[in-house]
Amino acid sequence: MTTQALAAATALQSGAGTVPGDHYLPSSPATVLWGRLPCAADVPVLVVEPGATVTIDTVSHEGLLPDQGGDPVTYFGSHGVPRELVLDDAVEIAAHAPRDAAADGPHVVTGPIAVAGARPGDLLAVTVLDATPRVPYGVVSNRHGRGALPGELPRGPQDVSVFTPVRERADGTLVGVLPLVDDGEPVVELPLAPFPGIVGVAVPGDERPHSVPPGRHGGNIDINLLTAGSTVYLPVQVDDALVYVGDPHFAQGDGEVALTALEASLRLTVRLDVVPRELAVAAYGSPRYPLLRTPEHLVPTGQDADLGEALRECVREALALLQARYGMAEHLAYAYLSAGTNFDVSQVVDQVCGAHARIRLADFAAVDAVDDGVAP
Repeated sequence: MTTQALAAATALQSGAGTVPGDHYLPSSPATVLWGRLPCAADVPVLVVEPGATVTIDTVSHEGLLPDQGGDPVTYFGSHGVPRELVLDDAVEIAAHAPRDAAADGPHVVTGPIAVAGARPGDLLAVTVLDATPRVPYGVVSNRHGRGALPGELPRGPQDVSVFTPVRERADGTLVGVLPLVDDGEPVVELPLAPFPGIVGVAVPGDERPHSVPPGRHGGNIDINLLTAGSTVYLPVQVDDALVYVGDPHFAQGDGEVALTALEASLRLTVRLDVVPRELAVAAYGSPRYPLLRTPEHLVPTGQDADLGEALRECVREALALLQARYGMAEHLAYAYLSAGTNFDVSQVVDQVCGAHARIRLADFAAVDAVDDGVAP
């Protein structure tokens, strides 16, 4: 995208544009944590009833971090972005939200939101209804000591942040564009598939977890299937769940090998439903990790610092799901998973690796399954 094209684009500033949810939650120093995730001791910034929809303006950390100068106006301006296309809430967070650069993670996390009546043992269902880009650009970064090839890349002494403008194809679809070489014409296209990399619920106690490693609370799961129309089910750990979102992505490949995806701010609209414990057990068993449902797949997940063990945990979760939901014998479920299910690497760059499976719902269309009450 040329400087002229950027000048002709618009940004979705906080409070502007369409707000489709029942509630609206902007990101500001008062409503975000920078580098940490909520715990039970945190006071919710919003309280909603189950079934409510919330529109949330999320903010990407890229362009705000110290290795990029800590000033998004200057950083994005160096790439030809005019001031009016830099988000005001990003500027405010960079200037005023507290963060310990040595101890905290990089992610801007919005929330927590209390969902009245959610209790430990329930599942909180977070359905992404819409994910609208707020800016016409993003960033992909590779930092020293991180990524899939630490010690190999980046080659030079500096961290690498690749500014990635977004342009519209003739058919109206949006793509991020990259050149083949530095200062070359952008010719490589990345189709946009926006989703939140972080969705989670609060952990017990009064210690906020670091934002980077995912866990059974969810958090930085980085599963690119969580686009509009998909749901993530999170095992509730504290009263009222205290759900949060962050780490917005325009696009991500499985693995996220360089360290980040195409990171960029999104306006998310989500629906928050509670699946009571008894119904959750009947529909899904007792998942120990986040579970996704897309229009086509059930997606159990597994996590561990070792990628092989993360895959094995995912297989165990998939077996338990098929046995609980469909009454499938374990040895037959194992055979089915081997012959008919793809197991994918979610990410390998967040200290705790992730794996997820894609179980086709169509394969079980002839089998009665418990309705969890969560609308598609």
